Amino acid sequence: MSRPRSQAEYLARLVPPSVAGLHRRALLAGAAGAGALLGTGLLAGCGTDSGADAKTVSLGSNQSDPKPKDVIAKVMDGFKTSSGVEVAINTVDHNTFQENINNYLQGKPDDVFMWFAGYRMRFFAAKGLTGDVSDVWGKLSGYSDAFKKASTGDDGKQYFVPSSYYPWAVFYRKSVWQQHGYQVPQTLDELTTLAGQMKKDGLVPIAFADKDGWPAMGTFDILNLRINGYQFHVDLMAGKEAWTSDKVKTVFDTWAGLLPIHQPDALGRTWQEAAQSVQQKKSGMYLLGLFVAQQFGDDEQDDLDFFTFPEIDSTVGAKALDAPIDGYMMARKPKSPANARKLLEWVGSKDAADITVKNDPSTLVANTGADTSGYTALQRKAAELVGSATEIAQFLDRDTRPDFASTVIIPAFQQFIKDPKDIGGLLTSIENQKKSIFTS
Repeated sequence: MSRPRSQAEYLARLVPPSVAGLHRRALLAGAAGAGALLGTGLLAGCGTDSGADAKTVSLGSNQSDPKPKDVIAKVMDGFKTSSGVEVAINTVDHNTFQENINNYLQGKPDDVFMWFAGYRMRFFAAKGLTGDVSDVWGKLSGYSDAFKKASTGDDGKQYFVPSSYYPWAVFYRKSVWQQHGYQVPQTLDELTTLAGQMKKDGLVPIAFADKDGWPAMGTFDILNLRINGYQFHVDLMAGKEAWTSDKVKTVFDTWAGLLPIHQPDALGRTWQEAAQSVQQKKSGMYLLGLFVAQQFGDDEQDDLDFFTFPEIDSTVGAKALDAPIDGYMMARKPKSPANARKLLEWVGSKDAADITVKNDPSTLVANTGADTSGYTALQRKAAELVGSATEIAQFLDRDTRPDFASTVIIPAFQQFIKDPKDIGGLLTSIENQKKSIFTS
C-alpha cells in the first residue's frame, strides 16, 4: 500500500477491515459474553433526573490521570461558558471504566461518556446500548468522511464523536541518548545491540508494564505488523487466521527473545510507573502511545523524542503502526437528551479542539479545523509519523471482539510474560477459545 497522499486518505486507513467488515449478527453473537468479560461492578452515573431544559448534563470520563483529567475539565469549562450548561463529570479509573462498561451502559449511565472508535464502538451500538447521534453529525464540521465512517455503526447511523488520536512508537529522553551517544536503531538486530549497550551503561533497556492487561497488546501488535504485515494482523484480529500458525509462533518466539531486555516484573507495574522510569532516566526507551508525555513535566517535553519500531523483515518494512481514535458517545436514554447533544456538538467542535491543543501535549486532535500551531515538536513529529504510515491499526483490543480481547488475550499474554516457555500450548489454548467465541 502506498503512502497516504492526503489527510483524508490517511483517515480512511484508520478504519481497519476488522472494523469496516463487521456485520450486526457477528456483533450481537458476542453480546452475552460481554457481561462476563466486563465485570460485575457498576459504574454509577452521576446525572440527575433533570429534563431537557435543565442547565446540567453528566459526563462519564475515563481520564483519571491528573493531566488528561485537567484537560477534560478545561474543555467542559469551555462548554459551560459557551452554552450556560453545567457538566457534572463522573471520573472513574481508566481500566475500571473499561472493565465495567457493559454493566455501566445497562444501568444508569451518564448522559455522555468517553469511549473508543473501532470494534468496541460498533459492538455496543449494535447491542442498542448507546444513542444515535446522527443529528449531531449534521452540525459538525472539520471531519472527513473517513472520520464519519469510523463513527458509524452497522445500521449506517453515527454513534461516536471523535476527539483525538495518537500513534504508538518507541519513546526516549534525548538527553540520555546524547549523553551515551545512542543512535536510533533501524533493524531489530540494531535494537538488541543498543539494548545490550544500555545494560552496560546501567539502564533498563526497555521499560515495560502489563499490570492492567492492555499495554502488552501494543508489543504484540507491532511485532505482528513487522513480521507478518498489516493484512495478516487484521485478519488474525478478525478471527480469519489461526493463532496456531507458524506466523504467530514466530511472533511469540521473537517476543520471548526480547523479554530479557524489557523491564522485569511487568505484571506488577502500571504503564505510568514504567513511563516514570524513563522520565527518571532509569530506562532507556519505552514502546507506548503518545500519551506517555503525560508523565513528563512541562519543562521536560522538549527532551522527549521517539522512533517507530524498527524493521524486522525487509520485505514487510516498518511503515505500519497503531494509531487509535478516542472520543465520546451518548447513553441510549440520556436524562438530558438536548444537553447531551449540545455537549457532543461542543466536544466535536474546533473550539474544543483548540482548548485541547493548548493544554495537552500528549495527543493529536481529530478536528481538522483546529489551530495546531501550538503543537509541540513531539506532536508535530507524531502527526508526520501517522501521515507517513502505509497502514494504520486501531490497537488489538479495538480491532477484535471485546470479549476475546478481555477474556482470552489478556490472561494469555500475561501468562506468556510470566513464563514464555510453552508457546505452543499457549497458542493452542488461544485458538481453541477463539473458535468458541467467534462461532458463538
